[in-house]
Amino acid sequence: MSSVQASESDRPSDPTPAIETLPAPIALKDENQLGPLDTGVPSSTLHKLDLGFLPIPKHLQYDPEHPAQFSLAMNVTFGIASTFIVANLYYCQPLLSDNPLIFLVPLVEFSWSFGVTYREVSNIPTLVQAGYGIGILFITPLGDLVRRRPLLILLNIIIASLTIGLAITKNLVVFEVLSFLIGIGSVAPQILTPLPVDLAPPERRASALSIVLSGLLFGVLIARVLAGVVAQFVTWRVVYYVAIGVQCAVLVMLYWTLPDYPAKNKGFTYFGILYSMAKFTVTEPLLVQTILITIPSSACLTNWWATLTFLLGAPPVVQLLDVLVIGLFGLVGMAGVATAPLIGRMVDKLVPWSATLVAIVALLTIFAIQTAAVGLNVAVVIIICIGLDVFRQTEQVSLSAAVLGLDASARSRLNAVVILSLFIGSVMGTSVGSKVFTEYGWRADAALNLGWTAWTLGVLFLRGPHCPRYMWIGWEGGFELRKSRVVARAQVAAATELENVPGQGGQCDRKDEERDIIEEKRGPEERRCSPRESPPIQLDIDHGDAASPSSAEERGT
Repeated sequence: MSSVQASESDRPSDPTPAIETLPAPIALKDENQLGPLDTGVPSSTLHKLDLGFLPIPKHLQYDPEHPAQFSLAMNVTFGIASTFIVANLYYCQPLLSDNPLIFLVPLVEFSWSFGVTYREVSNIPTLVQAGYGIGILFITPLGDLVRRRPLLILLNIIIASLTIGLAITKNLVVFEVLSFLIGIGSVAPQILTPLPVDLAPPERRASALSIVLSGLLFGVLIARVLAGVVAQFVTWRVVYYVAIGVQCAVLVMLYWTLPDYPAKNKGFTYFGILYSMAKFTVTEPLLVQTILITIPSSACLTNWWATLTFLLGAPPVVQLLDVLVIGLFGLVGMAGVATAPLIGRMVDKLVPWSATLVAIVALLTIFAIQTAAVGLNVAVVIIICIGLDVFRQTEQVSLSAAVLGLDASARSRLNAVVILSLFIGSVMGTSVGSKVFTEYGWRADAALNLGWTAWTLGVLFLRGPHCPRYMWIGWEGGFELRKSRVVARAQVAAATELENVPGQGGQCDRKDEERDIIEEKRGPEERRCSPRESPPIQLDIDHGDAASPSSAEERGT
């Protein structure tokens, strides 16, 4: 099959071998040790303080000889931190809407508190999301430039401090500015996400990543539920007082559990990091493919949840449900959180491409059901809610695991690009989906999701599961979907190649040893007078044929 490859000028100066499943793992000092790469940082330059004044607990200081061990407890800690940091983006949403889907309270209380109109306070969620987008673009790449532990601690201190202002201010402009800044600082989970991929062994990367990504999803749910429930009984300001306490708890947890690691790219500049991030989007075929899949897929997810409000409020569904039951639909998203460990294990056993294929085919089936019957029966709504969360999570884990494996020194930048594509898709899904639903109805909106998902399937099939890294279109390398078979095949190929490399204990070395033995058996006079038989032996080496010791000895004598 013909293929299209990236031009030589687009490739990095340092050639990288083809990527098949996940790229080669970071080298460990001991293959059984689940620790980071020894970066060779002199012990005299190791850090003992965060931010210049905050002591790092001794057991968390970076030690090249005894690096921190990656564990399930550490992984869960990362997931919990991601949950409550990302929740800052969504506390305001239940406080600003009259939609019963997310446990909402009357909008009038919020607008009365600031003495403004409903339209003015409705700008707050937009500002939070705008700040988040800016933070992804300009803050997340710092994970590839500076030490991540002090960066994460600093961001959490800033978020907790700004949240105090949200709870006490009585000025809407101040509230909006603080919300915008909190959106920027809430990208800490995106800096944290590549860390388990750095630390986990290759066979557990997807599992480790799935726990952190499920924490992000859980953060969206818990923020909406917590804010809605608390505000039903007390003033909305209590929601932010609770958020202050939660942020302080996360800060303490990270301080005592987050290991310190050296900066990855010493010598790089901030603008150099940003430039390289932009360059990845035009020189990495796998990353471009992921973007083209992620944007429409994310749009489908947000389109569904944005228009679900309209769907549940229309006959015949609305006659079957009361407000509380409608509100409980927001908790169906827990299915994606609950199945995260299973999803991660499945992706770990498959080539990431094949896990993405399974997810897309399942999503096509779900949206076909939506197009056919979602407006007719509430049971169909429940099935779609669960299936969409589970298989969208599967798709995201498999795509992220593959992309983050491209370059170990650029994982924060690669993750930032993926999250930006998610962000773009969310905006597109909400705006386009709402317009289609209100103007053409639920069936047309469902068909839109079906079309977007069909597009992702076409994009996936442009590159096969083992397509070389810099090939844009093609299926070279076959279509084996099981990672165990691919890894076994690669190991055999590597062992075969090693046998023919001098100095690596291969066939050539055995011939050299045989020749030395023969020379030792000869006497001094014999070695000086008799003709050397090295040419025939050299000929055997060139042809890769192994000469037996007995035949070699006969020729020598």
